[in-house]
Amino acid sequence: MAQASPVYLERDATVAKGVSLIGEAAASGAEIVAFPETWVPGYPLWIYGAAAWGDDRAKRAYARLLRESVEVPSPATEALSEAAVNHGVEVVMGINELSGGTLFNSLLFLRPDGQVLVHRKLVPTHAERIIWGRAEDGSGLVVADTPFGGLGGLICWEHWMPLARFAMHARSERIHVAAWPWGYEIAHLASRHYAFEGRAFVLVAGGYMPTSAVPEGFELLEAMRAGSDPAGGDDVMLTGGSGVLGPDAEWIAGPAYDEETIVYADLELDHSSREQYAMDTVGHYNRPDIFSLTVDTRLRPQVSWVVDDVGAGVQPGQ
Repeated sequence: MAQASPVYLERDATVAKGVSLIGEAAASGAEIVAFPETWVPGYPLWIYGAAAWGDDRAKRAYARLLRESVEVPSPATEALSEAAVNHGVEVVMGINELSGGTLFNSLLFLRPDGQVLVHRKLVPTHAERIIWGRAEDGSGLVVADTPFGGLGGLICWEHWMPLARFAMHARSERIHVAAWPWGYEIAHLASRHYAFEGRAFVLVAGGYMPTSAVPEGFELLEAMRAGSDPAGGDDVMLTGGSGVLGPDAEWIAGPAYDEETIVYADLELDHSSREQYAMDTVGHYNRPDIFSLTVDTRLRPQVSWVVDDVGAGVQPGQ
């Protein structure tokens, strides 16, 4: 896990830092590199302390976040994808994604073959709904086929959505990225539960950001403290908490706090199979005769243009 501060609210500089961290991790032997929730260009902590209707400071902060967010595809995703390809690694990175004028809390899956997949958070949590839209459909329940087994990920409180968890387990996920703003106690509880329930390795990607990373003169600095980790005091807003859990819910590496670091772990892939001996959530420990789940992964675009023969070839608005 790359537990590193973003260059807060600066997309291109954060992407450049991400490219560097991918290279550093790969040079040290990493084959999967994970980043925290909305790492590019940072988590908008101010939403928990500045939710008043018509707050001009919050509007300006939102406009800045919108301007610095990531479109898919774009030069930002091309640079990150190129890093994944050049170093031959799987990369899972949290981004603020801009699509059609709406922001989404998303995970980018950057594959060593150049494929780019996107998971959008199904339901933004609490004040997050001021900033982010809901995923339009279930097409982003991504589990990528890798030499190490299925690689998937969920964002923050999605780990308390039982049906989302079950859907991911059913796709034979063996390595899971749990992306959080930082690894607080209840986040670790959810991540450990996910590892045990899914018999999966869980890469807990928690954000680290010192207060000094906030741009000078940022109008909502005090509002940001409402969403930060109190344990960080005045100097650290997000304290990290990144680590790696085994399929028995025990820590293999970390958690690491209060520093910018890369957390490494060697995964004994057979461990997942051994733990399924006692419980396979979607296999021998399931009762499909009693319970069933339907997951709709069909794409549901926001707008569908229906044109008759007379209007064929005429673009909307013409």
